Amino acid sequence: MVRTRVGYAGGKHSDPTYHDLGDHTETTEIDFDPTRITYGQLLDLFWESHNPCAAAWSRQYMSAIFYHGEEQRRLACASRDRVAAARGEQVTTEIAPAGRFTVAEDYHQKYSLRNTLELMREFKRFYPGARDFINSTAAARVNGYLGGHGTRAQLEAELPSLGLSPEAGRLLLARARK
Repeated sequence: MVRTRVGYAGGKHSDPTYHDLGDHTETTEIDFDPTRITYGQLLDLFWESHNPCAAAWSRQYMSAIFYHGEEQRRLACASRDRVAAARGEQVTTEIAPAGRFTVAEDYHQKYSLRNTLELMREFKRFYPGARDFINSTAAARVNGYLGGHGTRAQLEAELPSLGLSPEAGRLLLARARK
């Protein structure tokens, strides 16, 4: 992933916030390099990460794929149909045009990283401004590793490019998935 940001999409409310969501859904925006991971691979990760057949508690928390363009729509629908056939159940995930994405409030961003105070102190030195932190590829990558995504081998290979101090690098290796 190049960057991830959490926010709100899929609704008509002009300026959604966590406390005034309107008809939007909480979602994650993913910027990715298609030479490193395909949209189809992202869809596979999406389907593996939750129960796509569970009924939504509300529009705020429903399972959804917001696509950009006809090719993404086609791939999302085909992957949904494969998942439904494999599970033998109806998939309740909504597939809809992306429309406008509104970035969520700062305190919602990079949850796993924000809850690792030692690493967060280092990132605050790198990115004193909230927007720079939210848009940081390094912060997105570290947050992902802390959340259990990626392998130890991937982290070890990528660690030198993240710009962390040796102490922070050791901490990240200790906290990330084995």
